[in-house]
Amino acid sequence: MIEVRGLEKHFGKTKALDGVDLDVEQGTILGLLGPNGAGKTTLVRILATLLVPDAGSAKIAGHNVAEEPTVIRSLMGLAGQYAAVDEHLTGRESLELVGRLYHLSRSEAKKRASEVLERFRLEDAADRPAKTYSGGMRRRLDLGASLVGRPPVLLLDEPTTGLDPRTRMELWSLINDLVAEGTTILLTTQYLEEADQLAKKIVVIDRGKAIADGTSDELKNQLGGDVLELKVDHESFIKDAAAILEKVSGAEPLFDEAQLKFSIPAPGGASTLIEVVRLLDERKIKVEDVGIRRPSLDDVFLALTGHVAEDHSPAIDEAGKGSGNRNRSRRSKSGFDESGERG
Repeated sequence: MIEVRGLEKHFGKTKALDGVDLDVEQGTILGLLGPNGAGKTTLVRILATLLVPDAGSAKIAGHNVAEEPTVIRSLMGLAGQYAAVDEHLTGRESLELVGRLYHLSRSEAKKRASEVLERFRLEDAADRPAKTYSGGMRRRLDLGASLVGRPPVLLLDEPTTGLDPRTRMELWSLINDLVAEGTTILLTTQYLEEADQLAKKIVVIDRGKAIADGTSDELKNQLGGDVLELKVDHESFIKDAAAILEKVSGAEPLFDEAQLKFSIPAPGGASTLIEVVRLLDERKIKVEDVGIRRPSLDDVFLALTGHVAEDHSPAIDEAGKGSGNRNRSRRSKSGFDESGERG
């Protein structure tokens, strides 16, 4: 239903997209996974006819995005990173307006607005101004607006950003319902758990390139083994523990600063665990917990890209200008800069 080949988009000297290929089968969800600045939103904006690619092609239902923009707009719905809701209109008025923009008759627009309000559990708030809605209600209204025209393809650009866990799970349920009814969805996300839960297939994108694709299990299997997790007892042990883990694994460990927890690939399984425990004991490093588990998508992303999913590459704003500090000191996954000083 969606076919992208060799897609490129440049903003000055920055390559937002650098030869991306991907396919989305009809009635499935493709998860486009990557950090800020990876090129996800640029790809969505091209598919939505808001940007023209510099090279390559993109098709929706066999129609070329650059050559047939009017047809494409009738085939797809778009929910961006932020809820595009007019605060002064009621929920019902917003949906009816979208219906009229789809060239529906007044009566049909009213009918579909009512259907969407019921589906997204907004009936009680239907005639209240959107400025009185919570963030989750606005997000549901925004997603509902993208469905008023009953498009066969839905582009969701980080649809759950900023939502609390309960509202995020509610949206996941709604998205799964849409797919069960035959809707094809391209979902961009920074949330590894979200891609794991929703997507039949995942494409990992980093710095404008698609660097891996497959099912969640296929990507996890690329690590070829288990993951060792280690939680130190105190901040004073972080640096020494990081050095030991890097020595054993040959790679920088992933570090969760809030939980004082490290993780590294452990293809040797129990033997890797025994070696780490021996070295920790020699250095008298106290740990709160240490063990082996199956890999997650976080581990996959780190192995593929060399950095964690929350790392911010120089981002591309809507005007196509680079943002972010390009001269930051490089930090390892353990939170130390190159001099070894704590960040």
